[in-house]
Amino acid sequence: MVHEKDNQSSVRVKIQRFGSYLSGMIMPNIGAFIAWGFITALFIPTGWIPNEAFAKLVGPMITYLLPLLIGYTGGKMIYDVRGGVVGATATMGVIVGADIPMFLGAMIMGPLGGYLIKKFDQLIHGKVKQGFEMLVNNFSAGIIGGILTLVAFKGIGPVVLGLNKTLAAGVEFIVNHKILPLANIFIEPAKVLFLNNAINHGILSPLGIEQAAETGKSILFLLETNPGPGLGILLAYWLFGRGNAKQSAPGAVIIHFLGGIHEIYFPYILMKPILILAAIAGGVSGVLTFTLFDAGLVAVPSPGSIFALLAMTPKGNHLGVLAGVIVAAAVSFLVASIFLKAAKNNEEEEDLSKATEKMQQLKGKKSEVASALQTETAIPTKVKKIVFACDAGMGSSAMGASILRNKVQKAGLDIEVTNIAINQLPEDADIVITHKNLTERAKEKRPNAYHVSVENFLNSPKYDELINSLKEKNE
Repeated sequence: MVHEKDNQSSVRVKIQRFGSYLSGMIMPNIGAFIAWGFITALFIPTGWIPNEAFAKLVGPMITYLLPLLIGYTGGKMIYDVRGGVVGATATMGVIVGADIPMFLGAMIMGPLGGYLIKKFDQLIHGKVKQGFEMLVNNFSAGIIGGILTLVAFKGIGPVVLGLNKTLAAGVEFIVNHKILPLANIFIEPAKVLFLNNAINHGILSPLGIEQAAETGKSILFLLETNPGPGLGILLAYWLFGRGNAKQSAPGAVIIHFLGGIHEIYFPYILMKPILILAAIAGGVSGVLTFTLFDAGLVAVPSPGSIFALLAMTPKGNHLGVLAGVIVAAAVSFLVASIFLKAAKNNEEEEDLSKATEKMQQLKGKKSEVASALQTETAIPTKVKKIVFACDAGMGSSAMGASILRNKVQKAGLDIEVTNIAINQLPEDADIVITHKNLTERAKEKRPNAYHVSVENFLNSPKYDELINSLKEKNE
């Protein structure tokens, strides 16, 4: 039984890491996706202000620019700029070798190119004669990149194209048979388990972009990013919750619905796991509404706030998108309200901090890992940079960095506070702050930094403890 639980934990962690890696390739390039989305929404024949000349940008951007950016970022994650260059070069092979946007191909060739050039450099390290280093560096990158491009064009491109078409056919089947809402039975629990990146960035977004290129919009962009289910649950806590959960719910509503930080409502579900049914009910009803209105978005809304959704909504779809969000919020609110009101009056209330600890169990973490994280080394004497790290380097870690940055400024400390994806942790980070389930990965990435493990980026007592320790060091 113990081994079975360990295996389940291992699988969850692997999926989380895979999702983290996918989001690490997509999230840094979200700005380019949004730019393409705006141009598409505005200038295509069915757009807000059709313009034949500007509409010519849509095709080349989705065919070449976006996949190349993904390929470059994937290679850079493996082996910095050198890996990025080889990764982008190799990605060109799958782009030309297929007649559809090659996002899945870019996610394969980018990291593969970075990995191979990294291994080559390790192989020849210390064996190149003095004076020939630049020659070997440039030609090795060119030769490996060129060979990978040819292999991708002839071999990998057609395979990925076939996989793409198979996935697209599956999505088309569930859309045509009106069973797309059932996808949220899996998506909503996956969000709480932090497995949504693998689903969203690995499958839904690439296929959604292809659909948007053909039809000008895609409903797939709305499956995971709809803020309605989380909004309904938070509103139910606001009205029918108790204690700390009730008091913090209004602020969480603003952060979630207007700021697009969905992680804020996960602990509220973990306090009462039965509320996952409310999230599922809201998600299913929301997608059903989107389907009935034939609603869709032109690109990935990031973060998943109501403002981002409306900004990515094409002409004539605003009513459908708003209806889907409102219906999802209403249904999840009703279901969550029933469960919260049915709770016994003498039931011991769970604190939010306890709920975030429960998140570790649901995410498959072993107790010895959590206890090991409590043992930390001394804070460095001179601290110049504090880095918040999470899967994508955005979202809740960005808000955590903002909170600590304000505390640092009020304390009069000359310390830079920033946030970044965990795969891109800088070498000059003196202190690294991560969620408990990511601390071990952060330590592997930057073992020499001082690591702080928190349960909640938005409300951690460790921030004040850290500030006090830093002030004492400076006195």
